[in-house]
Amino acid sequence: MVSITNKPLRVDNVAGGYWWIQLQEQLISDFSDIQELSLGSSRVKEIEFCSQEFENYVPCFNTSENAGNSYLERQCERGSRLNCVVLPPRNYRLPLRWPSGRDVIWYANVKISAQEVLTSGAVTKRLMMLEDDQISFRSDSLMFDGVDDYSHQIADMIGLRSVSDFNQAGIRSVLDIGCGYGSFGAHLFSRNLLTMCIANYEPSGSQVQLTLERGLPAMIASFSSKRLPFSSLSFDMLHCARCGIDWDEKDGIFLVEADRLLKPGGYFVWTSPVAGMHGSHETNENQKKWQFVLQFAESLCWDMLSQQDDTVIWRKTTQRNCYAHKKHSSNPPICEKNYDVESPYYQPLHLCIGGTHSERWIPIEQRTAWPSRASLNSSEIRMYGVLPEVFSVDSLKWKSAIQEYWSLLSPQIFSDHPKRPGDEDPSPPFNMLRNVLDMNAQFGGFNHALLEAGKNLWVMNVVPMTAANSLPLIHDRGFIGTSHDWCEAFPSYPRTYDMIHADGLLSLETRQHRKCTMLDLFLDIDRLLRPEGWVIFSDTPSMIELARTLATRFRWDARTVDVEANIDERVLICRKPFPGDKV
Repeated sequence: MVSITNKPLRVDNVAGGYWWIQLQEQLISDFSDIQELSLGSSRVKEIEFCSQEFENYVPCFNTSENAGNSYLERQCERGSRLNCVVLPPRNYRLPLRWPSGRDVIWYANVKISAQEVLTSGAVTKRLMMLEDDQISFRSDSLMFDGVDDYSHQIADMIGLRSVSDFNQAGIRSVLDIGCGYGSFGAHLFSRNLLTMCIANYEPSGSQVQLTLERGLPAMIASFSSKRLPFSSLSFDMLHCARCGIDWDEKDGIFLVEADRLLKPGGYFVWTSPVAGMHGSHETNENQKKWQFVLQFAESLCWDMLSQQDDTVIWRKTTQRNCYAHKKHSSNPPICEKNYDVESPYYQPLHLCIGGTHSERWIPIEQRTAWPSRASLNSSEIRMYGVLPEVFSVDSLKWKSAIQEYWSLLSPQIFSDHPKRPGDEDPSPPFNMLRNVLDMNAQFGGFNHALLEAGKNLWVMNVVPMTAANSLPLIHDRGFIGTSHDWCEAFPSYPRTYDMIHADGLLSLETRQHRKCTMLDLFLDIDRLLRPEGWVIFSDTPSMIELARTLATRFRWDARTVDVEANIDERVLICRKPFPGDKV
């Protein structure tokens, strides 16, 4: 059983009393927050602005430890954050509404040079043009036909008539590794497929930053020495089109990580000159790379389906006996039964494969097709150690909450706004909100309720390290999500979310012996939130009062709302001002 249970309190057992020093520092900081609350909001000191040079600052990556490091791995040591409000670029403009914002973004909103636009090399990167103050990804570009043809080629190689048949073949969630600027994911989105872009941190010309600016799912993540923060068996397809990963390196351990993420029957799509040269007279080095990948894929129990030009597709086996026939001494071996593949949060990579140990080892064609997949039945819910009645109550709660939230937000979101002179209100479904971050996603009920309400958006579902591990359940519902320690900065660029939602997170984090304060949490929320973006907190009255005071320090407009059905719960709705409104 994939059990979702409460974790024990985790305390750093470090010699020399370091834990006690941390606790003292946290108590002093929290006491300072409470003291400010007692003085009233009129006497609360506002957080200072960072200097303009930090407008694209990403904690854990903008560090001296990463200087010269080609992989730019996360370095989240204590003190890696800035204790100031990150300002947007001076010429920042609000993104265009979806779907217009998918095809056109403001040049000033992202950090990229004109030269990087003109010389970007990957296929999906080349599908853009610089037009005055905009970067265009318009579908009427002659280059865009390449993505359509490429997607059709993949469908044909799998044995489908078109991309529209992906869903019926069990494909819903796609991990796009080194995604360029998201054009492949944008194309699949119109076919009801959800593509998560991951790429290395890049100080300029960032694939992740531009993809998020287009209103598409993305986060900073890389195949390096650590596991990716996703549960095992979480994606129906992995896609790598000239993604820059040498799959033959480190004895094939990156392919092992790909296998961990891929569901049974899922597809690994690799487009690379290496894949297209095994029949040609290329260098011995590349021939060796191809032969290694070919043989290692077979040892992973992947079946090679097809190869056309530079693209090759493997399918992960749906036959359990393939793993049963593997010898203990084979490479890579099957992991020991007690090896944890479900709690991957940046754990070191391990050269073994999970095999069929998990109850979630279910071939993709046997899973319910989207969108029915999001509504789990009783037997499926029990597989995660969750009572069906608890799951049902959670679903009803969020269906009602979304209606309440929108009744409060709609007059302000969809009315005429001075920052958009001449704009008309959008037609239903309203799409002023596109990128949503749920900081304590639990079962993904908030995500499901938004989709059922017809909201044309996507949600990054985050399962905190301090909470029960419900990430496998979220992935299996056809949603995207990640695990995260909220004492560390979230791996994304500034100004990448339109709405951030935090249900019970403040109480959850406060109950733990943490190495951070609520101010640290709010600094990162403000960094991630776009100007005019919304934050919704739901928590106990005492936590909401403290949050309201902190919101004042960040110059957010804040409104407290009582919850009629629960006197022990209160909601705080905040809005971040546009640059200059409150400076």
